[in-house]
Amino acid sequence: MTSVPHIPASAPFTAEQRAWLNGYLAGLFADASAGKNALDSRSQLPSAAEPLLVLYGSQTGTAEQLAKRLAAEAEKHGFKPRVLEMNAFAAVDFAKEQRLILVTSTWGDGDPPDNAAAFWSHLHSEQVPKLNHLGFSVLALGDRNYANFCGAGKKFDERLEQLGAKRIHPRTDCDVDYEAPAEAWMEGLWPALQHKPGDGREAIGDRSNTATSNGECPLPIAHHLSPVFSRNHPFTARRITHRKLNAPGSAKDTRHFEISLPGSELTYEVGDALGVMPANCPALVSDLLGALGCDGEEAVLDPQGKETSLRCALLRHFQITQPPFEFVEAVAERSGDADLKALLEPARKADLNQYLTGREVIDLLLNFPAAKFSFVEFVGLLRKLQPRLYSIASSPKAHPDEVHLTVAVVRYASHGRERKGVCSTFLAERVHADTPVPVFVQTSSHFRLPKDSARPMIMIGPGTGVAPFRAFLEERQAVGANGKHWLFFGDQRRATDFLYQTELEAKLADGILTRLDTAFSRDQAEKIYVQHRLLENAAELWAWIEDGAHVYVCGDAKRMAKDVDAAFHEVITKAGGKSREQAEEYVARMKTEKRYQRDVY
Repeated sequence: MTSVPHIPASAPFTAEQRAWLNGYLAGLFADASAGKNALDSRSQLPSAAEPLLVLYGSQTGTAEQLAKRLAAEAEKHGFKPRVLEMNAFAAVDFAKEQRLILVTSTWGDGDPPDNAAAFWSHLHSEQVPKLNHLGFSVLALGDRNYANFCGAGKKFDERLEQLGAKRIHPRTDCDVDYEAPAEAWMEGLWPALQHKPGDGREAIGDRSNTATSNGECPLPIAHHLSPVFSRNHPFTARRITHRKLNAPGSAKDTRHFEISLPGSELTYEVGDALGVMPANCPALVSDLLGALGCDGEEAVLDPQGKETSLRCALLRHFQITQPPFEFVEAVAERSGDADLKALLEPARKADLNQYLTGREVIDLLLNFPAAKFSFVEFVGLLRKLQPRLYSIASSPKAHPDEVHLTVAVVRYASHGRERKGVCSTFLAERVHADTPVPVFVQTSSHFRLPKDSARPMIMIGPGTGVAPFRAFLEERQAVGANGKHWLFFGDQRRATDFLYQTELEAKLADGILTRLDTAFSRDQAEKIYVQHRLLENAAELWAWIEDGAHVYVCGDAKRMAKDVDAAFHEVITKAGGKSREQAEEYVARMKTEKRYQRDVY
């Protein structure tokens, strides 16, 4: 029988590249496993397909996609996977499960995503059983630039252990460049899953196998399963429409973009997001080259190991705004600055975050000139440039072969320099009709229309949060849905910031939109926001909710989503006559029933 080729550690590849290549070869040979080409490793797999429970918590869809990819690979390794969101735990008899895999992102202040919150509460309830018979492993997704990095994954990992479950494979904490470390974790998972809890082969040592982005090549997971165009292989689209949504005199700059998709075979549903891979600001790149003393023609390797010029690498391949922690450490060490070194102490993490607010890589180069870097060292300390996700603002039924976006252009001044949002200014300032725009669709199955088109819908979307609700209304109109629709929209001033005013008022006049309540914070002395409108209409909101309405929230996660959630609970306590505990239970049930969904960022 033919053995599976294996890339040895001595091969001229990074650890992440080796992990992906070995996974790819295993999948490739698994596809050709019939007859004499069958894998020798099959003889080591379970004689019959054994159950494997895969639970995910996903706010943007990434963890869900990884869970489903893992399940596809599990079938090739002789398992019978079952994939569920964590909030569907009631459908699982944990007494009969022996192997559990958790894939979760982190939301807010180290919290589980919405579709995992009920499961987290269950794990702390009196009803949760002991799990001594259960073997588990956790893949955690996060962003090292935020506090409580991979907080949800760490919490689930610790809680499962407290309940007696046995860790059969160490947890991996993935940064935003998650593909290669996730593949490496998966590669080590399969042999660990061959053993059941209690056979003396549980994972030992550090519980966490923390993987960070280090500028190495982040190759795609299970490339042979990937769609033609994806996050790692975006489609080169073209912009067909671009207009400003704010009127003259506004303090904001919000744009409407329409992007052409013919030839891409990309499909999307309302509620999905579009990933856009931007290019960095050329002026900022020039400033960095000047600070480094380079002309930009120096040869470096991009994140995929291909040679390119330093200028091109900084323009298209690396993140050059927010300073990575590793870069700050290197600046502190090479400059010898005692104050900066002191900020790196673990106990001063909040002080470091405050110091870095509004500062970019260029500031550290200019403010600490004693810290010298060769261009190769500098690139090695940068992270891979990441795509930005935008809620899709169109229905494919209303706009075939097109996708629309609503984008707030970010510009501000800090520490004596003008700053620009990487992707928003890329789209607004540097993308023209003939400029390639690399895009892909990010599925958001957690943010979907009701299956019953007669169900009422309550949509809360201030600012650019209105984007998916424009799509929802277009879709419901296209399919002839007869459910009621209530939209809460807010911004600064009605005269200048009423995004899509003409469209929304036309839908109100046509009866597609049943109610439209607005909150313009700067039009009166006391600021009024959408949460205030919710409380003002508590009785009618409660009537809609009791009538089976689905509630949707889209927009800012740091303040708006929390304030709206608090107001929503207050509506239920006051208008619904429930206690605080009963309101929390009511909201948790709505989340489990997919009647309270949030797309927040």
